[in-house]
This record gives sequence, C-alpha cells and structure tokens, in this order.
Amino acid sequence: MLEKTTRINFLFDFYQELLTPKQRSYMEMYYLEDYSLGEISEGSNVSRQAVYDNIRRTETMLEAYEEKLQLYDRFKRRNHLLELMEQALEKEDKNKLKEIMISLKELD
Repeated sequence: MLEKTTRINFLFDFYQELLTPKQRSYMEMYYLEDYSLGEISEGSNVSRQAVYDNIRRTETMLEAYEEKLQLYDRFKRRNHLLELMEQALEKEDKNKLKEIMISLKELD
C-alpha cells in the first residue's frame, strides 16, 4: 500500500495541473493530508461513496497520463543515472561516466 501511495503522490505532483479543482482537492486531502473518506465527504457535503469514486477515477486518469507522457518514469531513470554518476565520480571511473552521459542523452 505504501508503494501505491508513493507512486500516486509522484503522479499527482507531475500531473495535478491536468486535473479539475475538485479532483485536486480530493487527492490533496486524501493522499497528502491523510484525511479519511468520511472527513472529505463531510467537508465537501457529498457522500463517502462519491469521494471514493472520484479518487479512484482520478487515480486511473493519473495512470493514463503517465502511460502516455512517462514523466514519472523518466524522473526515476534520471535519478538512477545521477546516483550512478555520483558513484562513478567517487571512483573516478571515466568510462562509466561516458556510458551514463549517453544514457542521459537517450532519455530525451
């Protein structure tokens, strides 16, 4: 569950501007502020089920955006390459640095 929450938080960071204000609000309350479905529904004057359905649909939308745009995947790959670059710099491994630079250029 923690893995899913982390992924959704990252996807939300990348794609929140593509969501409606209501979708953003529900996702912020549920994932970032850790509100329960009941707390969100009380504050929004809608049923708990309506909040749940909206959050699930929004999660599906975020996954669809990621499938098409791959911003989060590229972010993860860049971070991994930066970690490898740090290790190569510490070891002064010029060949490894060249490989990493090629990989970074291929990401774009």
